[in-house]
Amino acid sequence: MKPAALPEALAEPTVRVRPGWTSLLFFANIGLWLAIYAPIQVLLPEQAELLDAAHKEVVFGLVTGVGAVVSLVVNPLVGLASDRTRSRFGRRHPWTLAGAIIGAAGLAVLAMAGNVAVMTAGWCLVQAGLNGMLATLTSTVPDRVPVAQRAWIGGLVGISQMLGTVVGAVLVTVLITELPGGYLACAVVVVVGAVLFVLRTPDLPLPRDWPVERWRAALAQLWISPRRQPDFAWAWGCHFMINLGNALGTFYLLFFLKDAVHYPDPDTGLLIMMGLYGAALVVGGLGVGYLSDSSGRRKPFVLLSVAVMALAALLLTLWQTWPAALAASPLLGLGFGAYWAVALAILTQVLPTAADRAKDLGVVNIANLLPQVIAPLLATVILADLGGYPALFGASAIATLAAGGLILGVRKVR
Repeated sequence: MKPAALPEALAEPTVRVRPGWTSLLFFANIGLWLAIYAPIQVLLPEQAELLDAAHKEVVFGLVTGVGAVVSLVVNPLVGLASDRTRSRFGRRHPWTLAGAIIGAAGLAVLAMAGNVAVMTAGWCLVQAGLNGMLATLTSTVPDRVPVAQRAWIGGLVGISQMLGTVVGAVLVTVLITELPGGYLACAVVVVVGAVLFVLRTPDLPLPRDWPVERWRAALAQLWISPRRQPDFAWAWGCHFMINLGNALGTFYLLFFLKDAVHYPDPDTGLLIMMGLYGAALVVGGLGVGYLSDSSGRRKPFVLLSVAVMALAALLLTLWQTWPAALAASPLLGLGFGAYWAVALAILTQVLPTAADRAKDLGVVNIANLLPQVIAPLLATVILADLGGYPALFGASAIATLAAGGLILGVRKVR
């Protein structure tokens, strides 16, 4: 019997994506990351301090840690579900829109939270919704973007993460300074970005008669064997260590400026650092994205990015001063932008099967999200008992350098 032809939704893309599609993906990602990082960088720490000033670090770590556990579960499950969705509206768009709405509802809960329990519940709802949205937005890259264009698009995705962080910081520290208003503004932005992307871009559906596994069999596929897929495992490990190093180095910046640097206006200081970080990230992301796609090389740029990010962490390990923070910020941005430009290209090139792109990228996103669980726990111990902020940034440098060793194990990608 002749095998069924692969549907267009699962075929490897060959037509370069146009600027209009790229712009809508870019803005949807900005809204997504703004709604995640404006709370993490500013709103959640401030709310933790309002609710329990004496134990603000513990409250912040608890809330973000529990929320990250939710994200670890939701991201691959939504990816798995979208891979098997046979709606006439497409596979990804229904989940993207639903995720944005659920995330916005969680932000509204946070705006009204008067105790740690409600704060935790609201953040869990945010993480559930926005990680569902993240799973489907990420999968649109291998769905629609040819391999020869992926580092450039990956660079733009990395820039959107940075811009979401910077614009979010401006939004909630300059434009809207009240805590409830900041949360609600984030909710509006993420929904608008999702709606525009869903309404204005195509989402190829699976044929209604395309066979899909039963859920029990599908869930078993969440495990990807490192023995059978070694390149995927090495790339996943690299991505995990990069994100662990980044989380250790950035999660506590507001408290770092307050308690170690003693900067007189920590909110403004964080905004300045994010501005320098963002400008350098744009340079690193676009420059390396172009060079990587032109040369077809990926791994050398990962090694370069690892060295630059580790140097940024080492600066803050040695000197907890405002000038050191100003020097480290653009270095971290340059390195992280360069890494993201090639990371998405590498990760999408080592996916096991086209039929499970979103599920497999959901597993990849665990490497992005698991550090959000581990980093607050590690940071709490390090800050309290193992040397404070110098040790915290030292741990960030070690994790980042380890990522460089892991990427060398990938054989399929140069």
